Amino acid sequence: MTEDAKTSKAQADPAVSVVGPGDGETIILGTTRMRVLEDGSRTGHRLAIAESVLAPHTQGPPQHRHARHDEGFYILSGTVRFTVGNEDYDATTGTLVMVPPGTPHTFANPTGQPAVMLSTFTPDLYVQYFRDLQDVLADGRPLTPQANIDAMSRYATEPATDLD
Repeated sequence: MTEDAKTSKAQADPAVSVVGPGDGETIILGTTRMRVLEDGSRTGHRLAIAESVLAPHTQGPPQHRHARHDEGFYILSGTVRFTVGNEDYDATTGTLVMVPPGTPHTFANPTGQPAVMLSTFTPDLYVQYFRDLQDVLADGRPLTPQANIDAMSRYATEPATDLD
């Protein structure tokens, strides 16, 4: 250990981020409750992480593609159906689904039980999309398909309209 390391004082604002079970920003979008655990502000915008609870029989967003970020989904409990192009995958507890840029995808909870998943966004670009959707609802406006498409377009994302 160097002398500098031995004598350095603890930082006033530690670099480590700890988000407890009741902490984080909550975003409610219909039957989905999202808790933002890391919005990218403490990772140099390289990574964002959110926990989402999908109520039973929750439909997800329209199938879409991200141009500039990877999205990961780790299923903590329940079953989440991922549609990737024309293929469906039922992801159960312990399953990781990684979606690279350009890949059409959506997800839903088709079951009668809640599903919980941990999502990653690299870089953090897409967290603001969820905030924008919440703002639409908070303003009393309906969350129409066009409102969703408009919000997506601000974050290098577009609907996958070319699928059969």
